[in-house]
Amino acid sequence: MKQTLLASALLFALPLTALAADPPPPPPQGWSGTGEAGLAIASGNTKSQNLNAKLDLKYNDDQWKDDFYLLALRNKSNVTSTTVNTSTTPATLVNTTNYELTANRYEAGASAGYKLDDRSYIVGALRYEHDEFSPYSYQYTASIGYGYQVLKNASDELSFEAGPGYKVVQPTSFLIINPTPPPPLLSVKPDSDSNVVLRGLMSYKHNFNATTSFVDTFLVEAGSGNKFYQNDAGLAVKMSDKLAIKVGYQIRSNSQVLPGFKKTDQLLTTNLVYGF
Repeated sequence: MKQTLLASALLFALPLTALAADPPPPPPQGWSGTGEAGLAIASGNTKSQNLNAKLDLKYNDDQWKDDFYLLALRNKSNVTSTTVNTSTTPATLVNTTNYELTANRYEAGASAGYKLDDRSYIVGALRYEHDEFSPYSYQYTASIGYGYQVLKNASDELSFEAGPGYKVVQPTSFLIINPTPPPPLLSVKPDSDSNVVLRGLMSYKHNFNATTSFVDTFLVEAGSGNKFYQNDAGLAVKMSDKLAIKVGYQIRSNSQVLPGFKKTDQLLTTNLVYGF
């Protein structure tokens, strides 16, 4: 999986051949941002509710380029689970169906870039994530690094950031069989872990025309323990100056997970985007 994500990141570096294209337009000054959200609700034979939303704010002037974002993902659906009924002899397994949360993730991040010249900058970044259904219930990272705007013209933008950081992760609690019941199961909460990581970020945008654009962001936080990779790709089509429809595809991967957890998560979204 790691090789696939790295290959996709390299693939999007192909626009480097267009460095001699149109001269870069002057960057917009001041605050700008986007808000996007998607909602799906089903009832009847099946019951589910899915909501994902993101707010992204950017600030740019002659000296600074800053980015702040908030993200939420929440899903509820009918879930069938198996429990142990200890009131019978011997104990029996009972299947029950409940309307429960199956996804609940919140994320916040910020970065501040101090410009050294038109292309290079020093960047400090923070990221916090809480996820009840991932291998890690929370993780946060603080880093500092160097950024470079490799490409910026009317149709393409490509930049890279890299530098050291410090990361703290809390593995998700899990259940084990109690050798001396009751209760039949025990919840175990592993200790949190922290280590120095290398943070890397690639951001690419291609404008096919005045209304259609493709964006891809690849993030890596690699340390001696877990290595975290995330790739966000999206295709947006404008309906007006402010509104657009966006289809997004996200891949997230952790190199080390506890038994019972998968290393890779995938998310496909269709959202309404408002720009301001």
